[in-house]
Amino acid sequence: MKQRINFGKVLPAAYNAMESLDALTDNSSINKEYRELIKIRASQINGCSYCTDAHSHDALKINVPLQKVLLVSAWREAGNIFTEEEKLLFKITEEVTLIHQAGLSEETYTKAIDVFGEQLTVEIIMAVITINAWNRIGVASQLHPVVRKISAALN
Repeated sequence: MKQRINFGKVLPAAYNAMESLDALTDNSSINKEYRELIKIRASQINGCSYCTDAHSHDALKINVPLQKVLLVSAWREAGNIFTEEEKLLFKITEEVTLIHQAGLSEETYTKAIDVFGEQLTVEIIMAVITINAWNRIGVASQLHPVVRKISAALN
């Protein structure tokens, strides 16, 4: 497969702006586990294998249980594996990622404000927007994950 454009080299100012947005969301009050779960779910929906792989491994590095990482795509069917807050995060992530379908529903928005408050809800939505932008760069430039060997920690 032919190498596609490297966005960071061709348009560094835009790439740096993305990095700044990423830093803003990474320094938000969203806990690290929730940030990685958001990134994994949006990346799965968008078909960005590079980001799905990277954030799954990042989640494991911060001790998100392997079972949770493996079940993100089937969170609705996973019973009590995910907390109610995590399920709400997935709903927000899906509705914002698939904004063209029905937008962020009033039910999800209202529940988010009730559970997370305004500040954290905005931070969560910005985290979803940011990973969606990265996914679009990854898919458009055909970034692919590196082949990894299973680590001893996963055996």
